[in-house]
Amino acid sequence: MRKVFKAIILILLLLAAGAFSAVFIHNHKIAVLEPSGLIGAKEADLIITSSLLMLIVVIPVFILTWIFAWRYREGNAKASHSPDWEHNMIAEYCWWGAPLVIIVILAVIAFKSSYELNPFKPLEIEKKPLVIQVVALEWKWLFIYPELGIATVNFVQFPTQTPLNFEITSDAPMNSFWIPQLGGQIYAMPAMRTKLHLIANEAGRFRGVSANLSGDGFAGMTFTAVASNEQDFETWVGSVAHSSKSLDAAEYERLLQKSQYDPISLYRLAEPHLFDKILMKYMVP
Repeated sequence: MRKVFKAIILILLLLAAGAFSAVFIHNHKIAVLEPSGLIGAKEADLIITSSLLMLIVVIPVFILTWIFAWRYREGNAKASHSPDWEHNMIAEYCWWGAPLVIIVILAVIAFKSSYELNPFKPLEIEKKPLVIQVVALEWKWLFIYPELGIATVNFVQFPTQTPLNFEITSDAPMNSFWIPQLGGQIYAMPAMRTKLHLIANEAGRFRGVSANLSGDGFAGMTFTAVASNEQDFETWVGSVAHSSKSLDAAEYERLLQKSQYDPISLYRLAEPHLFDKILMKYMVP
């Protein structure tokens, strides 16, 4: 009777842990599972599909682990020893066949998504893309709009339903650029130009983060990404173009200095080829 009581308590604790996890997930925002862009939605579907497929194996394993541990415990004299089970072909087909089928399905999904979600692949949308150049600094993000003549620090804005062509590099230790609700995560490395193509399906404010440990200021290396309608975006561009701050060589040298939790800064772009100069500074002998 005492052992049965212990088993019931254990089951109740497991159920409570499962319920607590479900409530926590329901009440807390998980950015990658609440996408606001085409790429983010496809990546979320990929995460959910892969997880559900793997649970087909994981859940029975956990259940059988508890069943076997309980039935074949030392104190259960009724459990019989059956040493010839390793030759049971039905059992062999089950515990080898099911995982094999799931692995094949996952391999096909991974193969297709690797090409479909290639960050260097432009989006097939009949609208002129917006080019935004991104430079990872210590510990801040610099965004350059070469076609609009403006630049920002720790803030990026763009219109909805517009393809975004991010060109990414670093003038500091290697980092990783990520807007979880829109998708992506691509490395930023000195002397390299990586690319990321995204789009925002709806207006909103999204949290951008550094996804690669980069020293003391890593925790504060975040930025705000805002998706707005065309009119609001053009109004914002006009206001930044008349900013009192100018991003020239001297100001960029100041930005290169290590700093933490930098506030949002808006600039007129005085160096139209600044991004290319940042790339070339590591390539010249």
